[in-house]
Amino acid sequence: MNSNLWQPSADIETLKKRGEIIRTIREFFYQRNVMEVETPSLSQASVTDIHLKSFTTEFVGPNYNEGLTLYLQTSPEYAMKRLLAAGSGAIFQICKAFRNEESGKHHNPEFSMLEWYRPGFDHFALMDEIDLLIQCILKCEPASRMTYQSAFENIFNINPLTASLAELKVLCCGQGFENIANDEKDKDTLLQLLFSMVVEPKIGQDKPCFIYDFPASQAALAKINTANPLVADRFELYYKNMELANGFNELTDGNEQLKRFEQDNIKRNDMRLVQVKPDHNLINALNHGMPQCAGVALGIDRLIMLALQKKHIKQVVSFAIERS
Repeated sequence: MNSNLWQPSADIETLKKRGEIIRTIREFFYQRNVMEVETPSLSQASVTDIHLKSFTTEFVGPNYNEGLTLYLQTSPEYAMKRLLAAGSGAIFQICKAFRNEESGKHHNPEFSMLEWYRPGFDHFALMDEIDLLIQCILKCEPASRMTYQSAFENIFNINPLTASLAELKVLCCGQGFENIANDEKDKDTLLQLLFSMVVEPKIGQDKPCFIYDFPASQAALAKINTANPLVADRFELYYKNMELANGFNELTDGNEQLKRFEQDNIKRNDMRLVQVKPDHNLINALNHGMPQCAGVALGIDRLIMLALQKKHIKQVVSFAIERS
């Protein structure tokens, strides 16, 4: 065994600067009277998203002699929405999140996330606030904004909202992705492939860039746009080849959210993935009444990578997975 693995992944000076950045983030929200909250890392519910895999563990204790399966949370989203439904008002959280099978230049299985929710904001107002925070931390220019459709049309001359599966396969093959495209049956998988591999490197290079109006089929927990049902009130933020944030004008309809969870499980069944029981605590909270709000999750480690000009996530965390 390597005798140097006890040492931190990041140098101490970097960790000192990291602490200063996180303090600045907290001050940003304190000045705006946004309440800091903490929610559990362990939950009895997981996420149905086909692209996410949770870590699981077993709790054995009083009332649970047979064991209770618990999931390390991929995001604090569901619990924070329960707080919103209980009347918390504007809230933010800095916490650890956990995603299995994710490791690499921009990924560590355990990572730091900043998530916040603003009752009364729509996703455009939230983009304004994110932009202020990013400028504060990165000392960069204000972000640009572009619709998902425009991003595709500028590069591929195709409308991603109306393109057929066959058209997207031809496009993917033209980009050298035949091994993935030939047998793929899901349009969104091909759209995400084209976006991550071709669109992303061409946006947000000189200054951050918000992409908004994602396809309705990629709404996740966002509302469908009232003026254009082909798009969702969802956005993502990109800068220097990194996805920094993912945000929504939040869905508040519990029945619609349950339907989406069930649709995820149909996809999971088709892909031979394990079925995931929907989080009924979230559904019940939405049915009780969550205020209209916008919310966003932002990767703190990636933000610090950009702020300190580091090339790998392990250079900004105390102990990356191989040293944990």
